[in-house]
Amino acid sequence: MATVPRPAFRQTKIVATLGPASTSAKVLKGMIEAGLDVVRINASHGNHQQDAETIQRVRSVSQEVGQPIGILYDLQGPKI
Repeated sequence: MATVPRPAFRQTKIVATLGPASTSAKVLKGMIEAGLDVVRINASHGNHQQDAETIQRVRSVSQEVGQPIGILYDLQGPKI
C-alpha cells in the first residue's frame, strides 16, 4: 500500500471503526500509512479485555510508524 504524504496542517481527519478484520498490527499499519488519523472502537462489541488489547496494539503500531493516532472509544450508553 502506498504511503500518503500528510500535509503539515489538515483540518479534516480520517476515522475508521475497527472490527475483527482490522485489528491486526499488519492491517493497522497499512491503514495508518494510507492516512488514518483516528480509530473508533465500539464498546458494544467484544469485552474490556479485547478492547484493551486493541488499544495497546493501536498505540504500539502508532509508535512504530511514528504517526500519532487518536482513539475514539464509543461507549455502550445506558448499560454502563
